[in-house]
Amino acid sequence: MKITETEKKELEEIYDFFFNHEKASKMKEVEMHRGSNTFIHSFRVAKLAVKRGLRHKKVNLKSILIASILHDYYLYDWRRDSSKKKRHGRSHPYIAASNAKVDFDITEDVQKIIKSHMWPINFKEFPNTKEARIVNLADDSIALREALTSRKYKAKRLEKTKLYISNLFD
Repeated sequence: MKITETEKKELEEIYDFFFNHEKASKMKEVEMHRGSNTFIHSFRVAKLAVKRGLRHKKVNLKSILIASILHDYYLYDWRRDSSKKKRHGRSHPYIAASNAKVDFDITEDVQKIIKSHMWPINFKEFPNTKEARIVNLADDSIALREALTSRKYKAKRLEKTKLYISNLFD
C-alpha cells in the first residue's frame, strides 16, 4: 500500500501524540515480558503492525496504529495482584479497550481490534478484520521475541530500544 507524505505525517503525529502523552506514559510502570514494560512493548508492536499494514491494500492504518499502541493499556501489574493472575490473558483486552475509550475516546473499530488481540487465548474475540489480524500477529511476534530474549541482553539493549521506538518510520 502506498501512502502519501500527508498520510505518513498524520500517522507520525498520532504516534508522537501517544508516545509523549502523560496517560500513555503510565504504561512504562507496568512490567511486561522479561524486563520490558507495556510502553516499550506496545510501541514495538505499533511499528511492526504499521510496517505489515503497508503491505496490504485497503487497510485502515490509523486504526492499526492506535489499536497497537493501546492494546495493552490495562495499567496494572497482574503478577502482583493475585485476583488478576488467572484471568489476565482473557480479561486484559477488555480492560485495555475500556481504559482507552475513557482516556482517548477511541472508535468502535479500534476497541474491537484491542479486544481481539489475544486470540486464540481469548477465543471469544476472533480478529475479524485485516487490521485486527495484523495487530494480533504483530503482538504475537513481539511478545515471542521479548520472551525469548534474556534479561541481561535486554538490559544492555534498553537504550537502543528506546531510540528505536522514538519514531514510527525510522
